[in-house]
Amino acid sequence: MSKLAILGGEKAIKNDYTECFKWPIITKEMEEKVLEVLRKGAMSGTDLTEEFEKEYATLYGMKYALCHNNGTSAIHSALFGLKIGKGDEVICPSMTYWASCLPVLSLGGTVVFADIDEESLCIDPNDIERHITEKTKCIIVVHYAGYPADMDRIIPIARKYNLKILEDCSHSHWCFYKGKLTGTFGDVSAFSLMSGKSFPIGEGGIMLTNDLEIYERAIIFGHYERHSNITIDYLKNGIGVPWGGYKYRMHQLSSAVGIVFIKIFKEIFEEIDRAMNYFCDLLDTLPGIKTHRPPKNSGLTKGGWYAPFAHYKKEQLNGLSITRFCEALRAEGVYTHPGCNKPLHLHPVFHNIDIYNDGKPTVIRNSERDIRTKIGSLPISENIGKRVFSIPRFVKFDKNVIEEYFSAFEKVVKNHKELLKDDPGDPPTIGNWGLTFRI
Repeated sequence: MSKLAILGGEKAIKNDYTECFKWPIITKEMEEKVLEVLRKGAMSGTDLTEEFEKEYATLYGMKYALCHNNGTSAIHSALFGLKIGKGDEVICPSMTYWASCLPVLSLGGTVVFADIDEESLCIDPNDIERHITEKTKCIIVVHYAGYPADMDRIIPIARKYNLKILEDCSHSHWCFYKGKLTGTFGDVSAFSLMSGKSFPIGEGGIMLTNDLEIYERAIIFGHYERHSNITIDYLKNGIGVPWGGYKYRMHQLSSAVGIVFIKIFKEIFEEIDRAMNYFCDLLDTLPGIKTHRPPKNSGLTKGGWYAPFAHYKKEQLNGLSITRFCEALRAEGVYTHPGCNKPLHLHPVFHNIDIYNDGKPTVIRNSERDIRTKIGSLPISENIGKRVFSIPRFVKFDKNVIEEYFSAFEKVVKNHKELLKDDPGDPPTIGNWGLTFRI
């Protein structure tokens, strides 16, 4: 095996393979559809958006879909649809993107964090019940990095305590859990559709539900131009202005892209799945690496493989830090980074920041108890950054390119002992508050 590039050797990745990673995929039909909207000056209309909503709802077998200007506002509207308000507690995994739960605070609610499962990186069903109180109203389930959460165990807990379920499916477009799509289990679900996601239409989000009241509350909250669609009496009484004071309409350039992408995404996802599983099969032969994907024949799928990761087993590589391991891979030409999302319960906004000038930290402004999560109470979330790293996301299947990238991993693993001498170790925390990284 040749000398490691980080120590002066030649890089394992010798060519530019940008086309194997280029995302989002833009077609001529998308361009023409967008130009049609521009030429009509219909960017702020809703006709194309409503067409896209109907197709997306049909795709998922759901009654109602409502587009938003981004995934964050879709989650915000979903929470309002669930009637989350002053003093309500919402349970959420700590290791996720901030948009999964931060909108709870603007509604007067409180976020209570639960730990994650070390393998799936999703909320740990074993850690939910201890956080439930008489104030708990909802569980937010994040299907993290396209790995479906354990709905067989989460749903009975929600039913036992009469809690609502909001699925954050921003990472899990077209992911199946035992024959059923993520986003169809809970009372409401929300998806980000921004350009880095697996279903990229520019900038946008969409909410799905089978509950008419949730749907119409979301409309009254941030879609004033569609108030004529409201049928529920207590909501009709207040039509004309958005109750939340928000304007969450999705511009129709995104809708145009979505109408085209919905026709072709399955074929694209199939190629991604083929490429990524081939790559992961190779990686899983190496010591120190276990890819983050459901077991084969489990009935769980990863859809478009947003933000793929692998578990790092440093004990199998003589204790080599994940930081040094990733540095060596980058030197070989592999785009990678250690860690994932930082645990939210460690961020000051969930401890001591007074966002709304209430004279006390916002996270406890409407709470009868101090629900702030203490450091050390969610050990997996707090330490997972040193146990996972990102891997390349192939959107095209090219056996030779995939194998060349694998050779870079193989090279680093087989020569890992040479990295131990100058290994600085890992910093106290690893990860980012965001998760969209580019090749």
